[in-house]
Amino acid sequence: MPSYLIIFTVTALAAAALVITQKWHGRFSHDTARGVQNHHTEPTPRVGGLAILLGLATAWLLASQQIRTLLGPMLLAGVPAFVFGLLEDVTKKVSIRTRLLATMASGALAWYLTGIAMQNTGVPPLDLVLGFTPLAVLFTAFAVGGVANAINIIDGFNGLATGAVAIMFGALGLMAGSLGDNTLATVCYLFAVCTLGFGAVNWPLGKIFLGDGGAYLLGFLLAWLAVLLPMRNPQVNAFATLLVCAYPVLEVMFSVRRRHNRQGHHPGQADKAHLHHFIHRRVICKLFPQADAKLQNGLTSPLCWLCAALPAGWAIIFAKDTPMLIVGFALAILAYAAVYARLTQFRWCFSPVTLRPSPEVSSI
Repeated sequence: MPSYLIIFTVTALAAAALVITQKWHGRFSHDTARGVQNHHTEPTPRVGGLAILLGLATAWLLASQQIRTLLGPMLLAGVPAFVFGLLEDVTKKVSIRTRLLATMASGALAWYLTGIAMQNTGVPPLDLVLGFTPLAVLFTAFAVGGVANAINIIDGFNGLATGAVAIMFGALGLMAGSLGDNTLATVCYLFAVCTLGFGAVNWPLGKIFLGDGGAYLLGFLLAWLAVLLPMRNPQVNAFATLLVCAYPVLEVMFSVRRRHNRQGHHPGQADKAHLHHFIHRRVICKLFPQADAKLQNGLTSPLCWLCAALPAGWAIIFAKDTPMLIVGFALAILAYAAVYARLTQFRWCFSPVTLRPSPEVSSI
């Protein structure tokens, strides 16, 4: 417990230090108030990944040798994802493709360092194919890159990504503990505490942002834990960890589909048509019309945290029951679609129309 408190404190103090010293590094680290997806009203440091990194380094220093053996390769493998994300934070010139490849490289590097790749998906024909190691490595790298980028996509409001990621880390930790894998559970809790330490400064007023470096690093760590859990504990499969990560995964799936349907738009092009944008505009701003813009920003996140908590809770309860996990993921898809339809088309149903941007979004 003392170690958790130290890690939380170090991460929070590092984030606060970056806020206090922004007059010296803001020229490079600030995220301006301009941009399609931005909801902040003043330049804000977006290098919060540095605080996360310091917290993780502290966790490694305080950990036992058994924990270090598991934690060390994960942190080393996360370097490409973090570095290219941080370069984007500072230069604003690193392409989406380059960052995606960097996160995939982290996945491949994790396999190289540990010899572990996803081969327990819960789909027997796919598992048979993944018995061929090169294909398993490619599949793992793609999955890791996808989840890491998904965390970056939901990083849209103060505390949204950090709170959701902390919930998912905690859920994976509870699952690992229930399976008797206390070492992996401890690593999950260390990551959750580090994330919450940053969140103490990030939420609710957004004094500092994760940035791409922080989002990609946390996203990679989350994805790699989602690979490790079923591979270290064959009694569960990837459907369990997929359900834990359902919120960011579904956000990516629906976003790619939505953007593909918009004429003249690339699937990777940013917009303000994510679920969290509509929760902000059509729920929070109407419930709290007199609240300060920063507070409205922060109040959006707790509702979005439910999107992470509900499927994660289902995964914990039915961790060893594959059919129920599949049912849970199907329900998560239907729930996401229904809420999105209600907020965009004002009806509790899903149709191809739901995937088209509303007139409000089209005008952005």
